[in-house]
Amino acid sequence: MTWWSVEVWAPARHKERLGAWLVNRTGQAVEERDESTLVAFASGSEAAQHLVDDIGRETEGRVRTDPRPIESVDWSLRWRDGLGVRRLNELSIIPSWLPEATTPGPYDVVLDPETAFGSGEHGSTRVALTLTARLLRKDDVVLDLGSGSGILAIAAAKLGASRAWGIELDQEAIAVAERNAARNQVDRRVAFLQGDAAALAPLLGPADLVLSNILRVENARLLPVISRALKPQSIGIFSGMEVAEAEEFRQTLDLRGFIVIEEAIDSAWWGVAARCP
Repeated sequence: MTWWSVEVWAPARHKERLGAWLVNRTGQAVEERDESTLVAFASGSEAAQHLVDDIGRETEGRVRTDPRPIESVDWSLRWRDGLGVRRLNELSIIPSWLPEATTPGPYDVVLDPETAFGSGEHGSTRVALTLTARLLRKDDVVLDLGSGSGILAIAAAKLGASRAWGIELDQEAIAVAERNAARNQVDRRVAFLQGDAAALAPLLGPADLVLSNILRVENARLLPVISRALKPQSIGIFSGMEVAEAEEFRQTLDLRGFIVIEEAIDSAWWGVAARCP
């Protein structure tokens, strides 16, 4: 199967709303190339054309699109180039093919993300890991929304969570996450479910900690759901946002009754931990 990219040029004032719509429509992450360009992904030429048609209807033809096939690359191997152990406080993220992976310590996460998001090399993931390491308490129940490779849920288990649930739309990512949980010998305490976090999170609660490493607009949309999924006065950790988005999201948290307790920045990516009402 050949994957296709669909570049979308939209006015900056519409980019945020259109990005959220593309994530919901495709179930895939959306790349932001510049102030006016978004890139979505489709599994084949027919799916790409359907996406182009849907974008046209959604925007009433006000944006330009350019679908094109993506060069076939074995990303599970390309991802490995030049990467080493990543240390974040007491946590270490170790690529599974390195010698260090054969004798991991208690706070080492041995990881192969394959095609799923979450390698520890993205600032938003590191921000979420940093805040989790600071705030997770032993025996916490954790929900990880948009779990990707499983890195955050697995790290939570390594840090002492009694149970961690990952929710993910992509079935292929679920399989990757399950392999990573088994690799780290936490698969009895970590499980992954395919579906919409808005529907599943309240059913899996009440949780002590919710991790949400997604787009700002999706974080904002899910705040009422996260409130219902958390125990009273428990904590949500939100990342996937650039530093420039911080003030707007702080205001959103305030409107929903959340109280900011910690913040972190890594490579222009910002994350925040907030206590729910």
